[in-house]
Amino acid sequence: MPARTLPGDSRLEGVRDRRYTIRYPFAADAVLIHLESGQQVCGVTSDISLGGCFVCTTKDFPRNTRARLRLSRKGQELEALVTVRIVKPRVGLGLEFLGLEPPNDAALNRWIESLRRNR
Repeated sequence: MPARTLPGDSRLEGVRDRRYTIRYPFAADAVLIHLESGQQVCGVTSDISLGGCFVCTTKDFPRNTRARLRLSRKGQELEALVTVRIVKPRVGLGLEFLGLEPPNDAALNRWIESLRRNR
């Protein structure tokens, strides 16, 4: 998918259109672990899609940081390799899923299917 930018808005340069998959409101506990330093950031998701999620947190990682994400909700867990795509200081991080291996891909699909049915 080509990068989209707004004229005169350099902070969006190179960021893909975030609406390439439907986002659903979704609350899950989140732990991000920086792949290089091991630093952890905790938060709660506000939305999720097949392509990624937004984690509300007062701490952040720089844009393009790769991390391991652990989500847990109602006894179900998901782990994924992610990249930080959007940084909103003291608000949260927009994350893109890079790798979902079994059984994590099935867990995400179950969560999304449940959200679709209850919409």
